[in-house]
Amino acid sequence: MITRRLGLYLVTLTLCLGLGGCASWFSSDEPDPEVHLVRVEVKRAKLMEQRFVLHFRIDNRRDSDLTVRGLEYRIHLGGILLAEGEHEHWITVTPKASRFYKVPIRTNLWPKIKDLVKQLKESEQGIPYRLEGEMETGLFIAHYVHLARNGVIIPADLIPE
Repeated sequence: MITRRLGLYLVTLTLCLGLGGCASWFSSDEPDPEVHLVRVEVKRAKLMEQRFVLHFRIDNRRDSDLTVRGLEYRIHLGGILLAEGEHEHWITVTPKASRFYKVPIRTNLWPKIKDLVKQLKESEQGIPYRLEGEMETGLFIAHYVHLARNGVIIPADLIPE
């Protein structure tokens, strides 16, 4: 009985002391990757459904490989939520390098078309956009990189001559 109690005590003590440093095993002082929305490609535009491909560039500033597991995103144009969703696709970005990450999206802009046309007509300088989301990285333990990008879309730049 005493041996069993002593064994349980030793196991508990070992777990408490050993697991106390587990957080430091997986934390890293390495910088988070930078994520940029480089291009929005129109695949198909019909009345009730639009398909796009978002082209992201992921810059790995670390000295080790970066494993990207997926991306959750929300894109706002002016005050309108254009698209939101998540894309799970694994890629590896080598150290001190960049790699492109394509995210196919599907949306229905029909209920928002009136507001979009109004913004396009009134805006001569551009329409502000906002990208928010989280990128899931890590091979075994997930690490989430928060994304927040703002910019301006100039409607004339989207219309080919």
